[in-house]
Amino acid sequence: MRLFPFSKKREIFSEADKNKLVQAIRVAERLTSGEIRLFVENHCSYVDPMDRARQAFVSLGMEKTKQRNGVLVYVALKDHQFAILGDQGIHDKVGNDFWQKEATLLKTHFQGNQIIEGIEECIREIGESLRTHFPHEAGDANELPDDIVFSI
Repeated sequence: MRLFPFSKKREIFSEADKNKLVQAIRVAERLTSGEIRLFVENHCSYVDPMDRARQAFVSLGMEKTKQRNGVLVYVALKDHQFAILGDQGIHDKVGNDFWQKEATLLKTHFQGNQIIEGIEECIREIGESLRTHFPHEAGDANELPDDIVFSI
């Protein structure tokens, strides 16, 4: 018997949603040497979500990819904040306009309460860009896990 049955934590995403997003990451990375990570939490402990994304990026070791082509999609659901952070290698190829386009895409989906669909589409488009600039080569290895990082 639970002492406080009302204190049961609700999962941020359903298992089906988690599987859908992990599959989107795997598909996006399939034909590229680039790496995509998804970091989700309820609240952003920073004023600027990009600062939190930078901290998460480093704590996940994303700056250590061989070609500096990792991309982090950071989402703080309850605070309605997000950030997309690409490492130097991919940023040099796509520039600020690409990241702005992806941010607009996420914002539009989030405003329509289409969180999973927005993240999934953003991951797909990032994957397409990574494939263009960092195509898969013989010997490429998956340098970072594809799982979603939840920080509650």
